[in-house]
Amino acid sequence: MQINPGIETLAVHAGHPLDPGTDAVTPAIHLSTTFARQSDGSYQHPYDYIRCTNPGRDNLEKCLCELEGGEAAAAVASGSAAAASVFLALEPGAHVVAPLDAYCGTGLLLNTVFARWHLKSTFVDMTDLNQVEKAISIPNTQLVWLETPSNPLLKISDIAAIAQMAHQVGARCVCDNTWATPILQRPIELGADLVTHSFTKYLGGHGDAMGGIVVSRVKDEFFERIRQIQVGMGIGNAPFDAWLILRGIQTLPLRIKASSEAASYIAQFLSNHPKVKRVYYPGLPEHPGASLAARQMLYGGGMVSFQVGSREEAFQVAGKLQVFTSATSLGTVKSLVEIGALMESMQNLDTSNVETVIPDNLLRLSVGVEDVKTLILDLEQALS
Repeated sequence: MQINPGIETLAVHAGHPLDPGTDAVTPAIHLSTTFARQSDGSYQHPYDYIRCTNPGRDNLEKCLCELEGGEAAAAVASGSAAAASVFLALEPGAHVVAPLDAYCGTGLLLNTVFARWHLKSTFVDMTDLNQVEKAISIPNTQLVWLETPSNPLLKISDIAAIAQMAHQVGARCVCDNTWATPILQRPIELGADLVTHSFTKYLGGHGDAMGGIVVSRVKDEFFERIRQIQVGMGIGNAPFDAWLILRGIQTLPLRIKASSEAASYIAQFLSNHPKVKRVYYPGLPEHPGASLAARQMLYGGGMVSFQVGSREEAFQVAGKLQVFTSATSLGTVKSLVEIGALMESMQNLDTSNVETVIPDNLLRLSVGVEDVKTLILDLEQALS
């Protein structure tokens, strides 16, 4: 009887074959930069040089293909490298539609590095399908980039609807799935052509490894361009990082469930606190994207953003927190807080059609796996 494993089982077993030489249950770390040829100049195994591929990187790519439901994947050195490899695979002069509310680095890449490569970009509110449709209709639109939930305002974009719009003009739809992870959301099943991740966040999960990946629905000519960029530019994921990330993925379903449940309680607590002006969490019924999130996500996720009275108050609250650590990044087992005023500037974006992109009185919480009672007590004393 063939068993179709659930995603929790895939997280443990995908990309974790028994070692062919020793039958070791845990994969080895292959740090060698080069591999021996046979007497006739051929290779016994599909490895020749570390820049091209590595057993650990192969295992990591196979793992993400199974988790996301793609045919091919390219593991690279960071989430930003994953985004850059997709943009580099486009034709010169291509038009990209991207979200206003998203990881700052993506917008900065498009408006600095790739503007010099003559990529044209239009930034819109991805929750407004009329804006998206108008932007997609701009000639030579080759790519629609979306991020849902978005960073840091947790906006929810309709993956299926946007993918369909992109396909109508012959464009590809790419979804950054870093915040939701394949445990909560599977963009390829909803119509996306490519999925990207920053491994540094939830998939690694322990704040000790950096990496990124592009997963493709099909192994086509466009993906082969991404593979050429990965190999030719030497941006492949390093062996030790690949091993750490694979180890982290084994507990991903447990961590996501724990952080999502805790985040839900924290969001409810903050919603009822008199010093909190607004809470951003898609698991709350009053969130504008709550019904869409319920359709395309399993839980609300482990990220919560909220606004207090002022910029100064945001700094005061962050400074008083004792369990939450004030630090950049997210998705680790430890709970983190980031101050909106300190997030990377998005001044290169045309924000004339929005009041603010990142409010300076915003605090963004990455809820870890500590007990939720302690986390709420920490927030309560910091807000007092």
